[in-house]
This record gives sequence, C-alpha cells and structure tokens, in this order.
Amino acid sequence: MKKTVCVALALLLALLCGCGGNGKSVPSRAGVTSEERQFTAPSDGDLIAIFTTSLGEVRAVLYPDAAPMAVYNFVGLARTGYYDGTVIWRSQYGFAVQGGDATGTGTGGSTIWSNNPYPLEADAGLKHYAGALCAAFAAGGDVSGGNSQFYFVTALPDSVDAARQEEMATQGYSEAQIAAYAAAGGLPYLDNTDTVFGQVYAGMDVVDAMACVDTVQDEEGNETWRPTEEAAITIDHVTIATYPGPTAEELAAQSGDAGSEASSEAVG
Repeated sequence: MKKTVCVALALLLALLCGCGGNGKSVPSRAGVTSEERQFTAPSDGDLIAIFTTSLGEVRAVLYPDAAPMAVYNFVGLARTGYYDGTVIWRSQYGFAVQGGDATGTGTGGSTIWSNNPYPLEADAGLKHYAGALCAAFAAGGDVSGGNSQFYFVTALPDSVDAARQEEMATQGYSEAQIAAYAAAGGLPYLDNTDTVFGQVYAGMDVVDAMACVDTVQDEEGNETWRPTEEAAITIDHVTIATYPGPTAEELAAQSGDAGSEASSEAVG
C-alpha cells in the first residue's frame, strides 16, 4: 500500500511539473546513440547505485576505474546509511540537482577519510553530459576537494548550441564527444573542474522532475535555488549493487523486512 501511494505521488508531482505551473517542464529526451562510455548500457557486474527517493527511483552506473576515490567515498558513505533521509537541497532547472549533505544546507559534507577531502579526478573519457553523476564541494566550506555531496546534471537537450560546439572543437573535444553533447545536452564548462563518477541509465525522468519543483532563491542572494518546504525531495536510501541489481519490488520487500525487524527488536 505504501509503495502504491509513493508511486501515485511521484506521478502527480511529475504531471504538475509538466503542466508548467512554475514555468518549468520536464524535457523530452530522445535516446542518444553514441559510442561514448556514458551512453552505453551497463554490463553484468558493473557497480551501480540505486537512489530511492520521494519522487521515484534513479539508477546510475559508477566508474571506479576512472574516479576511484570519488566512487569509494560515495559507496562507503551509502553503505553506512549516510544518505538515508537526506534531501536534494539544490534544484536548478536546466543545470543540476544536488544532494548528499546530511545538514540539508549545502554547506556541510563528510568523507570516509575522517572528513578529509579527496582530489579532483577528471577523466578524459567522462563528461558532464545530461544525467552525469558528479562529485561536488561544500558551498562556503573550507574543503579543498570533494566530500559527500553529489549532483546530477539536468542540462536541457539543446543546451550545447552550434557556437559552443565550434568552441569545443578548438579545445580538443573529439567529434564523438561534441556529437554526444549536441544530442544530450550538458555542461562542458565543468569538464576538468568537477569529477564525473557515474551516469544515470534509468530514472532520468525522475531527475528531471527534481529540477522542476518549486524553488526559492538562496537567502544569500546568489544564483542557488532550493526546493520550497512544500516541494522537498527526500533521498530515502541509496543501495549499492552490481548490475542489473535488485528490482524495485525486491528493494521494497527488503525495506519492509528491515522495518519489521526493527519493530520486532523495539518490541523485544
């Protein structure tokens, strides 16, 4: 019953988002045909992360070979339940949605290395295409490297125009990378600045819905926008598995079993 209510709520929010009550609409994303790594289907045994959220499920493949410290930190935190009950504290249409801060403010963060940051891991084969899962820094913090925060790129399909593509050609991007950016959209100006450590392969519609909720500008008056209290987005749990991973039904059953065990222990 709980699952049915959650699914209905997610669909309702997505429909409201698409109706343009706040001027935002979920983009129509065509499938991208590309040999670029981020657009190839995961293989059996690949490491994946399954985000169970208040708006639905998102699945991303992880790249430990390309960004080992970012992946190791994210996986380690997820397995301890660090992300459980946290929120998407930043939602900027056509840019990104960001979470992973246990304080819910965007100013906090943690790592598995006694909160010490880890360095940038910019891999030439991974780019900030729409759907990229990237490591982020704590806003206003003193860290000099990555922490627990992450973001999904929600750039619109037409965000990399012809002029930008010509500029990228002079910067050494391959024809395949430029074509992928043209088809999917993205944030190429963040390449070599932030670490890409994963890519959404299922649930991009949920990520786009996160970018469509009602927001309010940060109190500091900068260009950061946060979901309103009424539009809060919760990350219930992040499951680490290997592809293809458990189904949504199996995850729900596991969650129910865990809840039953906790209740039994409390009664006992």
